[in-house]
Formats: sequence, C-alpha cells, structure tokens
Amino acid sequence: MKLKVTFILIALSGLVFANDPNSASSLNTAANAGYLSPLEKEIVLEINLFRSNPAQYAEKFIAPLAARYKSKILSYPGDIPIKTVEGVSALHECVRELKKMKPLPLIYPDNKLTRAADDHCADQSRTGKTGHVGNDNSNLRTRIERYGKWEKQIAENIAYGNTSARQVIVFLLIDDDVRSRGHRKTFLNPELKLAGISCGKHPEYQTMCVMDFAAGMQDKAN
Repeated sequence: MKLKVTFILIALSGLVFANDPNSASSLNTAANAGYLSPLEKEIVLEINLFRSNPAQYAEKFIAPLAARYKSKILSYPGDIPIKTVEGVSALHECVRELKKMKPLPLIYPDNKLTRAADDHCADQSRTGKTGHVGNDNSNLRTRIERYGKWEKQIAENIAYGNTSARQVIVFLLIDDDVRSRGHRKTFLNPELKLAGISCGKHPEYQTMCVMDFAAGMQDKAN
C-alpha cells in the first residue's frame, strides 16, 4: 500500500519579538480580498468556521476521522493513506481541547501580512526548502517588517502537502508529532486577529501554504 507521509506542519514555537458566528457571510471575511486566491480565501473562511464555534467544528469535522485510523495510518477522505506518528491519540486530544473552547474573534485578511507570506512561499516554491528561515536568511519578523509595523504578537504556520483548505486546518489543529502543539496554539490565540495567506507549489511536497498572523498591523514609518 502506498502511504503518504504526514504533512510537515511548522509553527513558530515562540511568538516574537462582533460577529454573528451563525452567519456564513460574516465568517467569509476574505470575500472581497482581491489579492487572495480562491484557496487562500477558503483557508481564511475555514479558520473562521472553527474559531466561531470550536466545539461544533471538532464534533463535525475532526471527531469523525477517528474511525478512519488503522493503527497509525489515517485514510483521510479524498487522499491516499497518511502515515501519522501518534495515531488517533492526537486527534482525541485535539477534540477534547476544542470542546472546552469558547468562540474566538474572527480572523481578517491583511495585505501586508499576505505580502510577507508571499515572499516565503515564492522562495520555498523555488528552492524546495522547508521551515521558517528563507533562502536569504529572513525570518517571520524580518519578512513582515518589510511591509509594515506589527503590534503585540506575530506567528506563522506552514503546511506542506495539503490537498484542501479543510485538510490544512484539520491537520494543523490535530498537530500530530508536534509536542508543543504550536500550530493549534497559534490558531486558538485570541490576540491574533489578522492573517496573510499564501499558497503555492512545492518541489518535494507538491503544495504548500504559508499563514502569517498578527494582533495588528500599521503602515511602515517614513
């Protein structure tokens, strides 16, 4: 049986240096963000879907996947079997945590953060590298500061090998083989309210998505 190695999912381990949750239109905060692709808009919508009701999202979209594990192999719908490290235990832990969560503020797209994410996505689409350090030795902070001044906190999640917006979000929330659960913590951080999303091709993993977050963004000082 051909297996797909579980996504490489990378989160920044340390944070550097009024909405109606029942309204689909209110969750689609990226609908008019012309600088985002359809997939990138779907990722923003998916983040808002679970942040508006974490418990419901866990019950509807994550918990049912438990039946699709056979030992440490997950047969994710629409994908080839995926080899996990922790098996179903990581999923159960994720569901328990999300069921305790209250609704979180929605995420809104930000052009400055998207430009920073675009830089890293374009770089790794060319080099085939993974991780948070660019080929020019840039990191999340330096990339964001090219375009603006960030407020309070910033964070970055990167997914490689994703096949859909939902799969990106679900796998980042489960956070298999990431002891710190850094991706999940980033998504569940109520301070992070702006996001820049950039998805593209990757030489080894076929696809990748960079997600940059900030509590707030201002224009660069002149």
